[in-house]
Amino acid sequence: MIDHPRVVVCRSALLAVGMLACFLSLPVSAQQAEPNAPVVVQPGAPGQPTRALPSSTKGTLPPPSPKDVEFMQGMIMHHAQAVEMTALIDSHTKNKDLHTLGARISRSQSDEIAMMKRWLTTRGEPTSHAMHHMPGMDMSSHSMLMPGMLTEKQMAALRRARGKEFDHLFLTGMIQHHNGALIMVKDLFDTAGAGQDAELFNFATDVDSGQRAEIRIMQTMLGEKP
Repeated sequence: MIDHPRVVVCRSALLAVGMLACFLSLPVSAQQAEPNAPVVVQPGAPGQPTRALPSSTKGTLPPPSPKDVEFMQGMIMHHAQAVEMTALIDSHTKNKDLHTLGARISRSQSDEIAMMKRWLTTRGEPTSHAMHHMPGMDMSSHSMLMPGMLTEKQMAALRRARGKEFDHLFLTGMIQHHNGALIMVKDLFDTAGAGQDAELFNFATDVDSGQRAEIRIMQTMLGEKP
């Protein structure tokens, strides 16, 4: 029996429509199979199952050690004075080696100040010690300075000096300054429970190794044996 041409055309049309419907349904099925939101999984304690948490769940940072906060706040002030010292180089000396060293110190410590402020702000901590905002507080006194920081008298002498005198005062002052930072790092790691935060640990160890290297450079510039 031979199909009528109209029947053949209808069958072909129906077949084409059916194939198109199947094709169009594939993405929809794939979309339905995919989760609508990311799944947050919390590992369970030993012997306990994992838990699926709502997609709105946000991670929380562990509370920092009080010593960690104190270290970061103090190091911001410490670094700020180093940047202030390097800012004098352009107008106080033509020593090219000192210009190179000063640019290195200024760039690295300015970047680290930004990192420390971000670290503190993220944890809801102020970026400076509360006592630094007390009216009438004399911040130039030895008791208020971080280890190794230059006194106001030393800073005034550095501002007045020019040429070779400036070079000598800058190098001896910055060596003193860097040694103070090493003391601060040691004090941090000597405190029980402090220095455990991964970012802070990496930063503090970088300060220790970096400033030891710069001390050796400055001792060589002074003609001293490292």
